[in-house]
Amino acid sequence: MQFDEVAPGVYPSLIHPPYQSTRSRGPTQPPLRVKAPVPASDGVRFSPALVGPEDLDLTSHGRSAPLGEKIIVSGRVVDEDGRPVRRSLLEVWQCNAAGRYWHPKDQHDAPLDPNFHGVGRMFTDDDGRYRFVTIKPGPYPWGNHDKAWRPAHIHFSLFGNVMAQRLVTQMYFANDPLFAFDPIYQSIPDDAARARLAAHLDMAHTDGGNALGYRFDIVLRGRHATPMGL
Repeated sequence: MQFDEVAPGVYPSLIHPPYQSTRSRGPTQPPLRVKAPVPASDGVRFSPALVGPEDLDLTSHGRSAPLGEKIIVSGRVVDEDGRPVRRSLLEVWQCNAAGRYWHPKDQHDAPLDPNFHGVGRMFTDDDGRYRFVTIKPGPYPWGNHDKAWRPAHIHFSLFGNVMAQRLVTQMYFANDPLFAFDPIYQSIPDDAARARLAAHLDMAHTDGGNALGYRFDIVLRGRHATPMGL
């Protein structure tokens, strides 16, 4: 089997000294990528029964509406040639509007919202499109350095149609002033690649006076790939 080195700039530096934990957990050898084509049989398939209507609306899990700004996130998942990645499982998780995760290890001094757990999943449709409803997450301190705050973000996990399309990344919101101070976002060397991680306001998918829309398109592999997130 042949290998080639991952193109520089698109993916984050796996050991990025300003992001302190990468010094101990980052690999010491450069990453390698399998040259295309990869066997189509390497795909992963999930049952449609895995996703229910409640998984598409992260604001519907409590007894009443969660606190915060309600938003709609939508986009299209394509491969390196612009072809839709169909019926692919996409999972999301995030903190609440106050910047706290529904997780016992998150002891950040911010309130939990009993009506928001911050997890969802969905399949892309036959055109590679996805859509979910949620609350815009808040920034939070994370202790990496003095005055360290993460920009608002949503975690994405995509399985693609073949193993080589696997992606775990983070979606940010365009023009966040915390970008300049965040070593995770800054670990991606290329400016254009970093910009592909930011969702943009999408009035076409805004729901009247109910929720603003944001668009986040994802490219799996190739020169214009969406970067992975550390």
